[in-house]
Amino acid sequence: IKQYIALMKTEGVELTFTDDAIDSLAGIAVDLNASVENIGARRLQTVMERVLDEISYDAPDRNGTAVTIDAAYVEKH
Repeated sequence: IKQYIALMKTEGVELTFTDDAIDSLAGIAVDLNASVENIGARRLQTVMERVLDEISYDAPDRNGTAVTIDAAYVEKH
């Protein structure tokens, strides 16, 4: 999470995660590991990439904005 916050900061985007978003990200990773190959914590990287794909793509256009990721956003993406 810290890496993505730092990455978005280079684009001028202040990225924050709520506690329920972090719980949701972890839950999705656990569920995927149970249903597909269990690759442990490395699964979080894939989940994070998918959840933040749109924000990363639009980051140059979001310069100077703040984005808060919550559980609803995680579940939607």
